[in-house]
Amino acid sequence: MEDYHGTQVCDPYQWLERADDPETVRWVDAQNELTRAFLDRPERAAIRERLTELYDFPRYSTPFRRGKYYFFSRNSGLQNQPVLFVQEGLEGAPRILLDPNLLSEDGTVALTTLEASADGRLVVYGLSRSGSDVQELYVRSVDSGLDLEDKLLWVKFASVSWTRDNQSFYYTRFPQPGAVAPGDENYFCKVYLHTLGTDQSEDRLVYERPEDREIVFTVDITEDNRYLMIGAYKGSSDKSEWFALDRTSGKISALFEGFQHSYHFIEESGGRFYFQTDREAPLGRILSVACDGQDLQPIVPESSDKLSTASVINHRIIALYLHNASAKVKVFSLEGKEEAELPLPGIGSVYAIAGEPHDTEMFVGYHSFTYPPTSFRYDFDSSRLQPFFKSEGRIDPEAYETRQVWYSSRDGTPVSMFLVHKKGLQTDGERPVLLYGYGGFNVPVEPAYNPGIFVLLERGAIFAAVNLRGGSEYGESWHKAGMLHRKQNVFDDFIAAAEWLIANGYTRSARLAIRGGSNGGLLVGATMVQRPDLAGAVICQVPVVDMLRYHRFTVGRFWIPEYGSADDPEQFRFLLKYSPYHNVRDSVAYPATLITTADTDDRVDPGMAKKFAARLQEASSAPNPILIRVEIKAGHGAGKPISKVIEETADVYTFLFWRLGIEAEKKSNIATEPQRHKE
Repeated sequence: MEDYHGTQVCDPYQWLERADDPETVRWVDAQNELTRAFLDRPERAAIRERLTELYDFPRYSTPFRRGKYYFFSRNSGLQNQPVLFVQEGLEGAPRILLDPNLLSEDGTVALTTLEASADGRLVVYGLSRSGSDVQELYVRSVDSGLDLEDKLLWVKFASVSWTRDNQSFYYTRFPQPGAVAPGDENYFCKVYLHTLGTDQSEDRLVYERPEDREIVFTVDITEDNRYLMIGAYKGSSDKSEWFALDRTSGKISALFEGFQHSYHFIEESGGRFYFQTDREAPLGRILSVACDGQDLQPIVPESSDKLSTASVINHRIIALYLHNASAKVKVFSLEGKEEAELPLPGIGSVYAIAGEPHDTEMFVGYHSFTYPPTSFRYDFDSSRLQPFFKSEGRIDPEAYETRQVWYSSRDGTPVSMFLVHKKGLQTDGERPVLLYGYGGFNVPVEPAYNPGIFVLLERGAIFAAVNLRGGSEYGESWHKAGMLHRKQNVFDDFIAAAEWLIANGYTRSARLAIRGGSNGGLLVGATMVQRPDLAGAVICQVPVVDMLRYHRFTVGRFWIPEYGSADDPEQFRFLLKYSPYHNVRDSVAYPATLITTADTDDRVDPGMAKKFAARLQEASSAPNPILIRVEIKAGHGAGKPISKVIEETADVYTFLFWRLGIEAEKKSNIATEPQRHKE
């Protein structure tokens, strides 16, 4: 028992937080063995084979240009990691600049950061190992393809910005392990200046805030090389402070302070700084401020759509909006006059916009549920938008359709949801449905291409993606409505989506599955605990499910602005009320559940997933299996090699086919189910 402000709280599986404890290791081994006994079913081979086909298509990142060089990554299909290419000019021949697949036999080393110098002759690149958030930074010559001697350690959530002479760069890093108290190496972010050819120990400390260890910085040098813009973010919150360091005088000017609003630096022009903000505009607007932090001027006013990002390209403002959770890109003059809107293919999302203030072109990365990732090139002189790199997926996009529907949540709030399925699909109340959501951290759920879902869609299933409160689809008010003491709104939205699908004849509970990861793992964990009758299957991935102790591990304290902390008596009460782990009840028939995590996840501690699985196994009165899959040499998800992605996805869909009664090609009958195992 643990005491929280006079309340005794039971935590029977706290010992599973100790990952290296022999008892925990034995438990994990036994659980993985049990999970394999359930999931190594005859139909898994056919599912894995089809997934391999679906993932096997060339795909490109959105190019960007520095000097005469264009940079982009390409995965030929089944390569574990995409390969970084460079080419000179639009018509140049691409050549490999860095192939991460050569850096490890199992493909678990990933390229996670890339920043090119202004002339494009040098790149800073970051490597992550086994899915860790920790990165190592290196510098490579683009012409020779060889690394310089520079190597920078203790970097996480890297932000890098080159000086215009290409001889140094600013970057953010965390303390060296051993230099601070254990655990504090995840905090106390600082800004340094590194000069090429010098040891990291000689890097000059530029900015720090030792009085507030949860602050994380970003850096960006203005086009004229005079100012270093420093953004300060408190944990994972979008609220920020901004400072301008005059590199000529060394003076630092405070532009925005107080962490009251979100600000995102766009660019400097005419002696003024342009920012995107939600200040007095929950849906976002663009303003400018003088270099001394005075004389705020509105540039682009708030509209009826959510402003997602903005940049200055071709001396114009490029603004990305979300209209009912689908992308729109508009072009404005620096004075705020609307000049154009890009003709995007349809309901979809823009995942990248690349270009510099002086460029005459820009690149736009676009995809949708059925439209594979495609890079478009926009020529400002001709106002033409044309495909540049087009991926050809392994499905016929014309065979599927996407619709957006609206339904009412428990409190009457209208919520939108995308439905993806075969064209002309008849609804008979029996369709298998996979319902996905996230609902937090100001992150939108937008139409995105996921090859794996077609394994389901090909067999007449429906994929449903919900725009829950807590996300950014409808502005800061929408986000605030799903955070802290209002978090229950998110679960209510998700539950209402499932009820709408059932009530409107799409499916029934036994053929409905719910899925979410990370904060979405919290979503489905809370949903299944509150409504164990709602779904026939649950996929709960890398979840945050112990809301009383989450902030004690890895970078959990960064999430306090979003969730709150059990250290606060008032916040403890609402956290305990919905914390999935603490609300599992004995003798309840919980649905079949597959929980996934990874042993080297240093974002969301895997101990939470283990504890949740153990508690569910102990408490459930139903014969439905409660399984946990613990991946090795994998982190929270970023940089995961394709081979591991396919294996994990094959397990997820094998589980869904089995529990939702979906037929798959198989050579023999389904194997006899193993006896349910408890630890």
